[in-house]
Amino acid sequence: MRIIVGFAAGNTPDILARLIGQWLSERLGQPFIIENRPGAGGNIGTEAVARAPADGYTLLLGASANVSSAMLYDKLNFNFVRDIAPVAILYHGSLVLEVNPSVPAKTVPEFIAYAKANPGKVAYATSGNGTTQHVAGELFKMMTSVNMIHVPYRGAGPALIDLLGGQVQVMFDALPSSIGYIKVGKLRPLAVTNATRSQFVPDIPTVGEFVPG
Repeated sequence: MRIIVGFAAGNTPDILARLIGQWLSERLGQPFIIENRPGAGGNIGTEAVARAPADGYTLLLGASANVSSAMLYDKLNFNFVRDIAPVAILYHGSLVLEVNPSVPAKTVPEFIAYAKANPGKVAYATSGNGTTQHVAGELFKMMTSVNMIHVPYRGAGPALIDLLGGQVQVMFDALPSSIGYIKVGKLRPLAVTNATRSQFVPDIPTVGEFVPG
């Protein structure tokens, strides 16, 4: 059995795939191989699953980026709605707006002011074009009139590495892949994108508390 993940190792879909793969292996007594095929906002991995034999031995760890891609790309070699059959929902969660600690902002209003004072000098990382992180970043730019540069990566893992290293300044990341760095102070969270505060990080406000929708 294969579980194909259309994103690099270390991001939320990869973490979920490895957790569910281990659980399924223990439950069914059969090994589940996690195969990362990052690129094109998850489309490379999705196409591999769409082209695989429909025998139940190849699964896709889908993500919200698959929904975005269905609307953003005119010519894909597959039809996500037609070619992929949903099996189960594994995770509902939010993104967290986080910055490298070198950024002199501890709140969303402070970050907006910092970005406006440095137009075109603040770079935000994402796991690729058309991903939820990308959509969130562009929506934030539109709602706050800040000028940030989009830097797409082949997955959240490489993006997080550069955020930690200060090569980029900010990122909207899924909470599971960032929470460890947040807890040890390597990343500074400013807000979550939920409508309400997350039960996992209740002290972090929502973006909506500062940026009315």
